[in-house]
Amino acid sequence: QVQLVESGGGLVQAGGSLRLSCAASGRTFSTYAMGWFRQAPGKEREFVATINRIGTSTYDSDSVKGRFTIARDNAKNTLYLQMNSLKPEDTAVYYCAARFSGNSVGVYYRRNEYAYWGQGTQVTVSS
Repeated sequence: QVQLVESGGGLVQAGGSLRLSCAASGRTFSTYAMGWFRQAPGKEREFVATINRIGTSTYDSDSVKGRFTIARDNAKNTLYLQMNSLKPEDTAVYYCAARFSGNSVGVYYRRNEYAYWGQGTQVTVSS
């Protein structure tokens, strides 16, 4: 089992940048594929980006491609999301999620593929 705690959210102007972090508990972080999702008010939680358990493969949603970068540091049990060129439509609560992968190096973009979730961190982009 893994516990996840996000941080780094805040208020930023359009065009600005933020870096989100997700700290994971336990000694087996490298066996989990990780993902970032977000949920805006009145909308369903949507996929943002995913990375495989060893950091060699990533996949981004079209809405953030070229602006956001997902990365991980398995030695620090931490997942990151670097967000550049932020837009007001990026305003949402951002969640990190973990899926046990064992020896697989796949990436996963469906909500129901993830069993573990953090509590979320608010990102607000002003115009």
